[in-house]
Amino acid sequence: MQHQTHDVLSPVPGTARQIHSFHYGPENGACKIYIQSSLHADEMPGMLVAWYLKQRLAELENAGQLLGEIVVVPVANPIGLEQVLMDIPLGRYELQSGQNFNRWFVDLTAQVGDEIESLLSDDPKHNVDLIRKHLRAALLAHKGTTQLESQRLVLQRLACDADMVLDLHCDFESVEHLYTTPEAWSQVEPLSRYLGAQASLLATDSGGQSFDECFTLVWWQLQQRFERRFPIPLGSFSVTLELRGQGDVSHALASRDCQAIISYLMKYGAIAGDPAPAPELIYPATQLAAVEPVATPVGGLLVFCTLPGEYVEAGQLIAEVIDPISDTVKPIHAANSGLMYARSLRRMATAGMVIAHVAGTEAFRSGYLLSP
Repeated sequence: MQHQTHDVLSPVPGTARQIHSFHYGPENGACKIYIQSSLHADEMPGMLVAWYLKQRLAELENAGQLLGEIVVVPVANPIGLEQVLMDIPLGRYELQSGQNFNRWFVDLTAQVGDEIESLLSDDPKHNVDLIRKHLRAALLAHKGTTQLESQRLVLQRLACDADMVLDLHCDFESVEHLYTTPEAWSQVEPLSRYLGAQASLLATDSGGQSFDECFTLVWWQLQQRFERRFPIPLGSFSVTLELRGQGDVSHALASRDCQAIISYLMKYGAIAGDPAPAPELIYPATQLAAVEPVATPVGGLLVFCTLPGEYVEAGQLIAEVIDPISDTVKPIHAANSGLMYARSLRRMATAGMVIAHVAGTEAFRSGYLLSP
């Protein structure tokens, strides 16, 4: 195992932050896997899973079972981890800019495309190696001018040449679910089975240039640019794993999720061994554009009538919003049928607030599909 330290741009004199990466297995092996946790720094379940993964990967490396390089970054957001205001962690948005830590990673696709156009060939492997080389060089040459941009670049440089990127998150209150692309679903489906994901949400470009999509979009956009001229495989696929809710930090859950990831990496070919058979898929993959963000038109005391993981019918009561002054009770219904996979932690709603998400089957949204 190699432990590497990566400096993040210091915002003011006398301060310093680093990102630590742990590298297991052969550097030029069968593949490269990148796994990070807690990019939203108030989401801790993934950090405990990453800790378990470090122990297991060290054992597997000592046993000679690692066939490819596996990189683990257990603390992907030291900036957000320190943002605690009056005992409340504020790890989703950077306080200085107001930006979501998991948005607006740098997009260098056009630059890379211009650089490689005259160098591409009819050999898919040559093209993959070429794109990775130029993407890595472009990210190394790109300079971040703020601490947040610097942190994003550190993470992108670590993961840009990975065959697979796993980004460990969680929701507020939810069942386990994941996000990936339609193009990668055939490869990701076994992971959904091993994890017991109750929803698998697919989108090629959900908007916002999030960490997972900043890699997959490079390959997809280059495919579109050079279609019919040069063979360009999808050189990387990414998955955002939502490991239930913010309060679901336990040894039992983390060790189970760790084993699910290890089994999947065995099936993928990154680890030698015979993985257990993958369980049945709990809920079919659906388009992210079919997800209904259930909102309340009024503010008040929020009382849920359904639990995460319940299948709801169109028109079913999701929650009630109670005005304790006027005694008004506003029922909130789902407009579409589907699996209610996540709901808010807050119990005082404000007008227009999204209180739950339902994974339907018919796409009806377009454009920016993510939460703020």
